[in-house]
Amino acid sequence: MASTTENKRHLERKMEARHIQMISLGGVIGTGLFLSSGYTIHQAGPVGTILAYGFGAILVYAVMLCLGELSVAMPYTGSFHVYAKDLINPSAGFVVAILYWLTWTIALGSEFTAAGIIMQNWFPEIPVWIFSLIFIVLILLSNIFTVRIFAESEFWLAAIKVLAIVAFIFLGSLTIIGLIPFKGLDYAPGLNNLVKDGWFPTGFGGVFTTMLTVNFAFSGTELIGITAGEAKDPEKTLPKAIHTTLWRLVIFFIGSITVMAALIPYKQAGVTQSPFVHVFSMMGLPYAADIMNFVVLTAIISAANSGLYASTRMLWSLANEGTIPKIFAKTNHKGTPMVAVGASMLGGILSLLSSIYAADTVYLVLVSISGLAVVIVWMAIAYCQILFRQRFLTQGRSVSDLKFKTPLYPFVSWFAFIASLLSCLLLWFDPSQRVALYWTVPFVFIAYVGHLVYEKIKK
Repeated sequence: MASTTENKRHLERKMEARHIQMISLGGVIGTGLFLSSGYTIHQAGPVGTILAYGFGAILVYAVMLCLGELSVAMPYTGSFHVYAKDLINPSAGFVVAILYWLTWTIALGSEFTAAGIIMQNWFPEIPVWIFSLIFIVLILLSNIFTVRIFAESEFWLAAIKVLAIVAFIFLGSLTIIGLIPFKGLDYAPGLNNLVKDGWFPTGFGGVFTTMLTVNFAFSGTELIGITAGEAKDPEKTLPKAIHTTLWRLVIFFIGSITVMAALIPYKQAGVTQSPFVHVFSMMGLPYAADIMNFVVLTAIISAANSGLYASTRMLWSLANEGTIPKIFAKTNHKGTPMVAVGASMLGGILSLLSSIYAADTVYLVLVSISGLAVVIVWMAIAYCQILFRQRFLTQGRSVSDLKFKTPLYPFVSWFAFIASLLSCLLLWFDPSQRVALYWTVPFVFIAYVGHLVYEKIKK
């Protein structure tokens, strides 16, 4: 496999371990946790939601362990599609890249709108589009200078989200044991709400439906692989970031879910407002809504920041590999791929416009495809790790030569692949999400065959 690393150009390596860890967390912790988690509890019940998030955390950790072996051995910018190109075939690499680029580009458009709507809570007389434009400029500025500026901005944006979640878990835990009063209760709530309506009050089917969406909630952790080509000392920084992923996901997601499920009866959770706002308000915390709106705003900006970075690096990597025109690989004197940044931001703006003017047609198709894209990327990561280990050993090398090894190979790798595949296939049994399969399967087929044809014509 060493031969594949030759003649590959890299961007400047300026990201430290703390940047990569926060970028990964920032990519995962978004509006889904702050706004939609209560609805998830309402749908699946407290215990069912906790089980679903626990399974999701184990799955994403398995994927990260596979990614760790690949990214330490081959620390490339835009790593996923490079691995798929080298280990499966060029057309598979192209599909992975396009799917991942589309995911983050679509997210960009929705985040700009969401940021504008949040700002209208404080400035109702100013149109949403003005705030959206302001945030477009801010995100663009964060990404056009050195990668260190992006990394620092994302570090602090993610830190605000982490601080809010830690405060929620800490204060919520004190409320559960009765040290902080909760409006309407003259006793310690304890954990009674978790099981008082039964273990699975909505039936096990509710748990099943929730498990389909939990994987999407954890999407973003794979950003660790995108940063590989710009990480300082990737042999040390990447494993450190990966190993901390699981316990942080467990603490932040499962901890938050447990606290809100213990304090809010599941039938009320997420029905009228963010569970974070509800719990803080019931504790008597002043300005709870404004505080959480600010936290949600940072989550939105962070997601857009990471989205532009990820989509830009994927375009740069495609150009660097010669799959798309080389102009997208052109960098300025600070090492920033300016053409790729501009193209990705344009994609985000077009997505924003399609959400306004073609919400039921073009935008619906794009969102449907991007919803499954990350899980397909996870499948590609796991399968590439299996192929990489096989090729590595057939070259006469020893597993001990690897500086980071996926443990329990091949069980962890196949678990990551099969569980991700099931997450896609089981969408068929949820009518509300089935449309994603209708659009994604043909899109993947057309992209794959189209690239095969293009490669043959080019030769």
